[in-house]
Amino acid sequence: MPRYMWFIISVIALLVGYFVYGRIVERIFGPNPARSTPAKTKSDGVDYVAMPKWKLWLIQLLNIAGVGPVFGPILGAVYGPTALLWIVFGTIFAGAVHDYFSGMLSVRYGGANVPDVVGYNLGKIAKNGMRVFATILLLLVGVVFATAPAGLLAKLSVGHFDGVMTFGAWLGVIFAYYFLATIIPIDKIIGRIYPIFGALLLIMAIGVTIGLFVEMPENFYSWATFEHNTHPNDLPIFPLVFITIACGALSGFHSTQSPLMARCVENESEGRMVFYGAMVAEGFIGLVWCTVGMTFYPDAQALLSAGGPAVVVNDSCVALLGGFGGLLAILGVVILPVTSGDTAFRAARLTIADVVHLPQIKPMKRLVIAIPVFLIGIALSQIDFNIIWRYFGFSNQTLAGICLWSAAAYLYRKDKFHWICTLPASFITVVSVSYICFEKTMGFGLDISTSNIIGVVVAVICLVSLLKFGKKPVEGAPTDV
Repeated sequence: MPRYMWFIISVIALLVGYFVYGRIVERIFGPNPARSTPAKTKSDGVDYVAMPKWKLWLIQLLNIAGVGPVFGPILGAVYGPTALLWIVFGTIFAGAVHDYFSGMLSVRYGGANVPDVVGYNLGKIAKNGMRVFATILLLLVGVVFATAPAGLLAKLSVGHFDGVMTFGAWLGVIFAYYFLATIIPIDKIIGRIYPIFGALLLIMAIGVTIGLFVEMPENFYSWATFEHNTHPNDLPIFPLVFITIACGALSGFHSTQSPLMARCVENESEGRMVFYGAMVAEGFIGLVWCTVGMTFYPDAQALLSAGGPAVVVNDSCVALLGGFGGLLAILGVVILPVTSGDTAFRAARLTIADVVHLPQIKPMKRLVIAIPVFLIGIALSQIDFNIIWRYFGFSNQTLAGICLWSAAAYLYRKDKFHWICTLPASFITVVSVSYICFEKTMGFGLDISTSNIIGVVVAVICLVSLLKFGKKPVEGAPTDV
């Protein structure tokens, strides 16, 4: 069988996952088309604004994508075919499930942010912890998705603008846009231009795929092998590949974005397309760029030495699609992070507003929260990017685990088949704990075997706790969801 069939089979698997497993997940949750959604019961013209599902799907895709399904899979490709398996199976059985429940539980809880969703299912302590954790993650995401495009734009500006548009200048422009998009009604900028950018994201992925089939059909996965770890530095596949490839398979950041669209969904029956479907589309994008890494370059060392994911995107797009590809590359590595960074700050504003009970209908009350949030974000942008990224990667998957445990508790309490959430929650708990134990710079620097054992033990403790205490009602949680 030619190796390009790996790609075709993977795409088919993602589609089957959406139409088959996605429907199973939907049936277990039980959407109620007759139930009024927050877009109708809380309509305010700012954050609660009903929009058609096709537009919500494209906006959700762009909100959750960022550079995650591009940069992560490119970095993860050096580990070989395991990266492909994680993207496909992780998307179907973990990432899309996570996104569906984080979105639909927010719908059921009146458009609640992730800390409240977690608190209603895991208790007040978890809720308060998540308020801090989610806010920090959103700030990290906003900063990461500001400094990355600012750096690229500064390089592209060399020789232009008479040297005026430096990294700092571009960073200022991006933060200014973030501030504007954070405080104005969601349908004024995000609702109008994001569907266009979402379509461009898909066009770029499809165009690159066609280019691979036309230009190098014999090169597909030429050096990929299941027989041994292909990473040039022999870094352990587990847990690193599952942290490296986050947004292309499973990402806790998505749970902070899903409530934005949960407040705009007109009918609960739209949830599978908007939430599960957007994650499947992101899985496809991740699959494309992981394939580029294992096809466009002759070996793992060449990919690792290419100069970073942004260079890989630029070189592959230009080589496969010419000048048009170069334009797509710039759009991809600039627009993608920008269109996730602004919604990260928007979500941070709304999360803090929930904590301090400050309504966000009036512009002045939005500014009261937005101004200090952006001052903190600007301060964080002065810290080394690599340090920020490491903390983002770990906290991202840890948040995914917490949200999956929350969804599992919701199903368990209602005597529904909770294992669709419990199993991926257990898996990513092992990954996150093992990673922080093993990581040398920000973690405990333990050996990989010990780290994995600790990860398994922590996951088992979480599982036993769910089965033993999960039936108990949570004080203050709505009972009609």
